[in-house]
Formats: sequence, structure tokens, C-alpha cells
Amino acid sequence: MIKIDSLYKKYGENHVLKGVDLEIEQGVIAILGPNGSGKTTLNKCILGMVFPDSGNISIDNQSVLNKWDYRQKIDYLPQIANFPSNITVQELLNMIKDLRGNKTQDEKEYIELFHLSKFLNKKLSALSGGTKQKVNILLTFMFDNPIMILDEPTTGLDPVALLTLKDLIIREKNKGKIILVTSHIMDFVEGISDEIVFILEGKIYFKGSIELLKEKTNQESFEKAIANILKQNYA
Repeated sequence: MIKIDSLYKKYGENHVLKGVDLEIEQGVIAILGPNGSGKTTLNKCILGMVFPDSGNISIDNQSVLNKWDYRQKIDYLPQIANFPSNITVQELLNMIKDLRGNKTQDEKEYIELFHLSKFLNKKLSALSGGTKQKVNILLTFMFDNPIMILDEPTTGLDPVALLTLKDLIIREKNKGKIILVTSHIMDFVEGISDEIVFILEGKIYFKGSIELLKEKTNQESFEKAIANILKQNYA
């Protein structure tokens, strides 16, 4: 379990997180909100990439603030992966495996699923944005850790790759993992999520199932429920 207590973070005069309290259990949890609401900052605080001004984050009842070894248990897919442009895909895979040192799952399966075999000896600078995203997904799923954080994982994916990604997320969820997902694609979110966490102006506005969200907003569809929240708060 991930437990977040009274988390605050500001950049200069911009208060990004304003006392976030959150408990995250196993399953797929979609962290949603408008741009600038604090989603990415929250994820980066969990990852230890950003230090909160105050509050606490604990994983399995152990505080992770000012620690680093817990991150070996997290697989992270960043929204924008800045790969070295002058190395090949295979060289990148080897480098990441050496750096992490974790036992990997069968990387060949993911290479086949995303049809990456023909790109293994190509330099990263020669890849399209969609192919780079598939490599990004491969690097995330090839390690088998109890927590996954996926930041806009659908970026640049074709419909077939998107369906493959959905299936992989559900498979990892069924292993009992915590999977945090941020995405602006509501159909994708609806198809994979057990719970929704909606952040608005640095605070948790809603936490619960999609059905509960639709009931609370009196809307028939998930997309309209999200739009209703935004209209109410930005009218």
C-alpha cells in the first residue's frame, strides 16, 4: 500500500500540492485532473524525483522520504523519454538492464508483442515517436516490480499497440500490483481502471470507482462525468 499524508509542494509562489491525503491499494488507479493540477508532481514525489515541502509518503508502512532503495520496487514510464540518440535499441536495453540489475521478465515477449525486432539494431534517433514509445513501454514492463507508474503511456501508439498495452496492464494488475496511470484518453482510462483519483488545484477532489463518479455527477458516461467536474469548477 502507498500512503500519502498531508503532502505539500510549491515551486516559487505556485502551490502545486496542497495537503494531499491518499491511500492507494492494489489495482489500477487512474490519477486524473486538468493540466497543472499536480498529477505529475505527485507521481514524482512518490518516485523521489521531487521532494515535498512537508508531509509524508510511506510504502508498506515504511516512510520513503530521503531514501532511494525503495525505487528498485517501482517501474516507471515517463511521459517523455529522453533516450540517448546515438545508441541502438539493443544497446539501450542492455544499458538499462546493467543499471537496474533487477531480474527481468522475458523481454523477447514484449519485443514480439510490439513488433520491435526489426528496430533493435537501429539508432534511437532514427525511430518515430510511436516506436520510441513502444521501446519506452518495453523498458517499463520488462522488470517485474510490485508498483508501476505510467505517465501518459498511450502517447503516439497505434490502435493495435494500444490494445496490447491494455492487455499488459490488466495482466500485471492480476499479479496484485499497484499501477498508477495518468492519461487524457478517457476510453483508455475507463477500460483499465479500478479507481479514479481526480486532482483539482493540488487537492483530491474525488476518489472512487467510475460508477460512483457517474452517480455523484449525475452523468451517464465517464467522459461526461469528468467534463461535469471541470465545468462546475471553471464556470
